[in-house]
Amino acid sequence: MTLKLAIVLPTLDERDNLAPLIERIGAALGETGWEAIVVDDDSADGTADEARRLAQADLRVRVIQRIGRSGLASAAIEGICATAAPFVAVMDADHQHDPALLPALLAAVESDEADVAVASRFVAGGDAGGLASERRERGSRLANRLARRLAGVELSDPMSGYFLLRTDRARALAPRLSGIGFKILLDLLAASSEPLRVREFPLRFAERRAGASKLDRAVAFDFLVGLYERLLGRIVPTRFALFATVGALGVGVHMTVLALVYLAAGSGFALGQAVATFAAMSFNFWLNNWLTYRDRRLRGAGAMLRGWLGFCATCAVGAVANVAVASLLDARGVYWMLAALAGIVVGAVWNYALSSRFVWGRY
Repeated sequence: MTLKLAIVLPTLDERDNLAPLIERIGAALGETGWEAIVVDDDSADGTADEARRLAQADLRVRVIQRIGRSGLASAAIEGICATAAPFVAVMDADHQHDPALLPALLAAVESDEADVAVASRFVAGGDAGGLASERRERGSRLANRLARRLAGVELSDPMSGYFLLRTDRARALAPRLSGIGFKILLDLLAASSEPLRVREFPLRFAERRAGASKLDRAVAFDFLVGLYERLLGRIVPTRFALFATVGALGVGVHMTVLALVYLAAGSGFALGQAVATFAAMSFNFWLNNWLTYRDRRLRGAGAMLRGWLGFCATCAVGAVANVAVASLLDARGVYWMLAALAGIVVGAVWNYALSSRFVWGRY
C-alpha cells in the first residue's frame, strides 16, 4: 500500500509516551499507508533516542531532532514539510488526542467534504475534561471565542492542536505562517487567502498519559500573538513587538525604582538611573523568558542564572549608553523623566538584537 497519511508528533520530553502512541496509531490506521514523524526539540529525557529505537524496528516511524530550534508551531511546520504523504495530521504525543479519530478525519478531507478536519473538544459529543481544571477550560473557551474572529472561520475549537489537511495545501501556506507559539491550526486558518472549509469531529480530551504539561497561563497570549501577526506582523516583527511590549512594562518598573532612589531617598540622579536600569533589566529578562521567548524558555535554576547573566552582559553596552545619555540630558536641564526615557530608547534596539541572538538563540 502506498503512503497516504503522515502524522506529525511535536515532542518535548515525551519518551514514555511514544511507544504506546505508535501502537494506538497502528491500531487505528492498520499496518500500512501511514508514517509517524516525531519532531523533537532536543528533549532532555531522550525522546529522540527513543524515537530512533522505535524506527529501527518500525519503518513507519521517523524522527527529526531539532538542535537550537524549538516551539510546537515551528515543529509542526517542519514535520509537514518533511513528508511525501498527500495528507498530513498534527497531534500531541501525550495521549490526550485519540488516534481512533484519524480515519474519520482522513475520510472527510480525502472525499473533499472539508479542507481541514479538526478534532474539537467543544462540539457536541466532545469533552474538555483533560484540561485538568475548570479555570483552564474557561480560559480555553474564551481564547476560542476571540480566535474565531481572527481566523474568519466559524468553528468551536480553533485552538485545537489535532487536525488533518492535504499536505500540498499546508506546504503552500507554510511561508505565510509565523511559526511562533503553540497554536498552528489558528495560524493556518488565518494565513489562507480564502476561507477554508472546516469540519469538526468530537474529541474527548483525555488526561496526559505520562510526563508534565508544557502549557501554562502564557498560552492565553497565543491568540493575541496571532492577531498581531495577521494585522501588523509584516511591518514590525511579532517577536520584536512582544519584546517592546515587555520593555514598555519595564519602563514602569524603571520609573518606579528611579523615583524611589532619586526622589524619595535623595540619591544622585546617575545612581538612581543605574539602579533603575538594573532593576528594569532583571524584570525584562524574567518576563521575556516567560512570554516573548516562551517557545525557547530557559528552565531550571542553572539555565535561568546563566540566561540572566547573559542577558545582563549583552545589555551592558546598552545600559551604559542608557545611563550616559540620560545623565547628560539631566545635567543640561532636561526634566528627569524625559531624560530617563531618552536613555531607555537608546538601549532598546541593542538589547533586543543581542539578547535574541546570545540568550535565547538565533532568529
